Amino acid sequence: MSSITRGSVAIVGAAESDLGSVAALMSPIDLMAQGIHRALEDAGLTLQDVDGVFCASTQSRFSAMALTEYLGLPNAYTDSTIVGGSSFEIHVAHAHAALEAGLCNVAVIAYGSTQRTVGRRAASAREYNPYETPYQPFLPATAYAMAASRHMHEYGTTREQMAEVAVAAREWALLNPAAWEKKPLTVADVLNARPISEPFTVRDICLVTDGGGAIVMTRADRALHLKHQPVYVLGSGQSITHANISSMPVLTHTGAIESGRQAYAAAGVKPSEVNVLALYDAFTINPILFLEDLGFCKKGEGGPFVQGGRIAPGGSLPVNTNGGGLSYCHPGMYGLLILIEAVRQLRGECGARQVPVANVALVHGNGGVLSAQATTILGGPSTV
Repeated sequence: MSSITRGSVAIVGAAESDLGSVAALMSPIDLMAQGIHRALEDAGLTLQDVDGVFCASTQSRFSAMALTEYLGLPNAYTDSTIVGGSSFEIHVAHAHAALEAGLCNVAVIAYGSTQRTVGRRAASAREYNPYETPYQPFLPATAYAMAASRHMHEYGTTREQMAEVAVAAREWALLNPAAWEKKPLTVADVLNARPISEPFTVRDICLVTDGGGAIVMTRADRALHLKHQPVYVLGSGQSITHANISSMPVLTHTGAIESGRQAYAAAGVKPSEVNVLALYDAFTINPILFLEDLGFCKKGEGGPFVQGGRIAPGGSLPVNTNGGGLSYCHPGMYGLLILIEAVRQLRGECGARQVPVANVALVHGNGGVLSAQATTILGGPSTV
């Protein structure tokens, strides 16, 4: 990743597809295309400008093939890397390299899912794992619950601290017109909700929605002449430590340690310089782990760190300002939606939830069961 030139490409368009529960008979490819058209309009470009297509889906076996056919782009450079929810942060790094190498000039990164409409199990059937399947785990909740339980055991993290992550997400969601959840939430509500997998209740776990979206990337020189202020890609990093939770080296230490190290080095920034965090929050333990592993607090201190509204609106560290996967939307794989929110924050477009000073955003994607971690650092014009 370090061979890619800092700030040589920029995100110039970003848009969601329809979210929540979409119209009957819409497919994941429909949602990808819808997001692409909206993001191109946001950028001031058209489909005829696109010659790079990046996508991933659990519902389309050959998603890049299906999407280029749908869009009528037979000669586009394509990439359908899929490692779960962090695929799209990895796509940013791949698109960065492809644009810099001249393999394409305008790249779109897209995602779509109808998991709420068709049912979660139909949308992402799990492969048989001889080391785990016989024990009938309720995945992915059981896997994340193991990490949460271990963190509680080792560091004294409490259920109330994890619940504060969900409460903060809901407070941000209440400021976001596009968010699925619109009711206030308290720590007591989280703790007293329906149990799912110890220590989690249903309010510790992400939503099940349809949705998707797209971003548009091009080289920095072209970005200066488009519709909006460019959002520059400053650095990227990734680490895949395992596939199955039974093979995770240490349940309380994720690959974000390494992906963050790579991204900070490439971007030339420190955690203290980050204004906005967009962290993949499929479960309430995730932001706690990632805040530690990305250097915003010491290992084991994530629980106390999120207390007292620190990551909520008005707190000292804005985290998941759209409401996150816990309260905004979570269409199966969520990593593209956090990129869209970071772009909007850096462009100053978020209205009531806008962070006052937003120059550097850290976006962190998570795939599988804490398996594939990818970090992207984005910056506004003052950073390049």
